[in-house]
Amino acid sequence: MTTRLQSSLQPIASAEPGATSSGRTHNRWLQLALGLVCMMAISSPQYVWTLMTKPLAAKLGVALPELQVTFSLLIILQTFFSPFQGKLIDRFGPRMLISIGTVMSGLSWVLASQVHSAPMLYLTYGLVGGLGTGIVYVGVVGLMVRWFPSNRGFAAGAVAAGYGMGAIVTTFPIASSLQARGIDATLWIFGIAFAVVGLLASQGLRVPPSYDAAAPSDSAASAGSVCAPTAMNFRPSQTLKTPLFWLMFAMMTMMSTSGLMVTSQMATFAADFGVTKVLVFGMAALPLALTIDRFTNGLTRPLFGWVSDKVGRENTMFFAFALEGVAMALWLLTRDNAVLFVLLSGVVFFGWGEIFSLFPSTLTDTFGTRHATENYGWLYISQGIGSIFGGPLAALMHQHAGGWVPVFSTAITLDIVTALLAIAVLKPMRRRFLATQRGA
Repeated sequence: MTTRLQSSLQPIASAEPGATSSGRTHNRWLQLALGLVCMMAISSPQYVWTLMTKPLAAKLGVALPELQVTFSLLIILQTFFSPFQGKLIDRFGPRMLISIGTVMSGLSWVLASQVHSAPMLYLTYGLVGGLGTGIVYVGVVGLMVRWFPSNRGFAAGAVAAGYGMGAIVTTFPIASSLQARGIDATLWIFGIAFAVVGLLASQGLRVPPSYDAAAPSDSAASAGSVCAPTAMNFRPSQTLKTPLFWLMFAMMTMMSTSGLMVTSQMATFAADFGVTKVLVFGMAALPLALTIDRFTNGLTRPLFGWVSDKVGRENTMFFAFALEGVAMALWLLTRDNAVLFVLLSGVVFFGWGEIFSLFPSTLTDTFGTRHATENYGWLYISQGIGSIFGGPLAALMHQHAGGWVPVFSTAITLDIVTALLAIAVLKPMRRRFLATQRGA
């Protein structure tokens, strides 16, 4: 009877792999779509902030520098708490934590609609919003690199593009609502909408089966590694002890600094260059440049991620980082030409935004998938450091130097140095590390 039972189960067992494979393929794309929606739901607090500054300053009766502390808190809390958030996600699962994060992000706008002082705005929009968006960002990226073991660069880039470009959907409706309803009603209405959309999308998020998560990616294979899953699943306590992690951390910090050093000051140096209100293709140069920049900054993330899946992470880093450096140099040399200012600004953003797909995928290729979210949380701190170096310190550099040449020169140098580190140091270092793990 036991023999007959075993034989009767054999067809079912043999059919499962194919069915499971098809289901996993379907689930991957469903997970990517849900992650993309979650990222879009949390993008407006950062990317639509510029529309809020004037009405909030008028409502609260504060100067712009005091108000901008809110934005700094949003970015700092989004990045510096990411290791702790990643640990919670790895422990309790992405659905629960990302649900909480999306609700917190939307709730930050609802609470901000009720405040009447700058400190309360810091606590609501800055603190609650920063922690909420950080949970979702780290959680979604960490989940996608596990669902797409052979296309990690593309998957990480796709959801990162959702964060970078998501505000395109909401910018004009929010601008119209501000004019028609005012700041309080706009924050309340859109905060509720973001929370509901993000919460619904996050309910479908799942952790992939262990055999999917453990599969090595193409880029790892191209580096000459055949990795046993147990050898590759490094805990953060192990990852942080490796020089390889700190090399990646330094490189991402340098690229974050160089990009933010220029992009965060764009409106100011555009005015200094005299191109702000010059018409280009029938539009004012600065708004046109910002529109193109938002598009290229989103496009580059899945595109270069996909390229890195095919030709290798470090090769793609070298090209992309060098491209930004060259574009930035040409940008500076032709700063009086409004047409080139607009076009080259798009190229600069195209060479910068891909760090949000290349670094998380490289990190997961190297240290494994089991603790990918928490490991990326530690790496993501580099973005926060870059925001400090690239924002206030770049402004101080400009102030003391009395011009933009030192700022641009520093950013260009960081780009070129990081490109060279990718091909000359990171690539051989990572190959040796993976070979060691293969032999472990």
